[in-house]
Amino acid sequence: MADSKPFPALDGDPETAETLLRAVFGIVMDEAVRKGTSASEKCHYSIKKGAAFLGLGTDSVRVVKADERGKMVPKDLERQIKMAEAEGAVPFLVSATSGTTVLGAFDPLEAIADVCQRHGLWLHVDAAWGGSVLLSQTHRHLLDGIQRADSVAWNPHKLLAAGLQCSALLLRDTSNLLKHCHGSQASYLFQQDKFYDVALDTGDKVVQCGRRVDCLKLWLMWKAQGGQGLERRVNRAFALAQYLVEEVKKREGFELVMEPEFVNVCFWFVPPSLRGKQESPDYSQRLYKVAPVLKERMVKEGSMMIGYQPHGTRGNFFRMVVANPALTRTDMDFLLNELERLGQDL
Repeated sequence: MADSKPFPALDGDPETAETLLRAVFGIVMDEAVRKGTSASEKCHYSIKKGAAFLGLGTDSVRVVKADERGKMVPKDLERQIKMAEAEGAVPFLVSATSGTTVLGAFDPLEAIADVCQRHGLWLHVDAAWGGSVLLSQTHRHLLDGIQRADSVAWNPHKLLAAGLQCSALLLRDTSNLLKHCHGSQASYLFQQDKFYDVALDTGDKVVQCGRRVDCLKLWLMWKAQGGQGLERRVNRAFALAQYLVEEVKKREGFELVMEPEFVNVCFWFVPPSLRGKQESPDYSQRLYKVAPVLKERMVKEGSMMIGYQPHGTRGNFFRMVVANPALTRTDMDFLLNELERLGQDL
């Protein structure tokens, strides 16, 4: 801003007023764009969406490389930060992910936290999908380092199957940060002389005003299931996902994308016409067309519905997310049997 030009006087001139507005807008946008945030290339699309909503612009998000398993590469994070600083930008936030949408990858939080600490950056962890793993003594190591985060997003309505919607934002800050950011002191709604602790009024701390009571859904479920009950729910999902993996390996015509570390089981169904033809020049092109056809068939028959998607250099593959606590091994067997039946003529 030190290099900005002096503002013109208005003097009631519409053209001069427009020039002034453009000058002010230009300075504000210059300051915003020069700042930045970093996230892995496998992060959720909401990161760029958030940057757009904030007025920073999607170009302010620097994409950090992920390895072959979809985890952020800390060395590339360090490189991106130094590049941004060399360009005159001011990095301020790193968004790591615990449980990516497709592969279910967990970023190395300890190493990422080390980078953030060296550079004085806010570390946010998107644990919307994988945060519930903390309830499992067996699997919570996947989130090692999350205690060093400045903020964590968690969706109990996902892996724990709480009623939609049930989302939490956890903050290390104890200075009532959300009130400072969003509070508008609307005294006609948020009276300060109530007979109870007004800190309990959350309406003035969030972007929206009226909303459902998300925390009640989690509280009721936790009271009903108990900590051990929720831990069993998480452990059972992992065990059932592993059962599906072993069954995929046994059956002809199924190919794992990779060994999962979470409950996202990703695989291709290879129809009879393509088996043993991996060396054919059009093999991949034909294989990637299988999932959309099978998805259409299963939906029209009403037998089941599982997702598929491309991912990086990989073409369309199925992604079975084993999260529903009502699922059994019989359901996993049915899934594979049904794919075989629906795809037997392909």
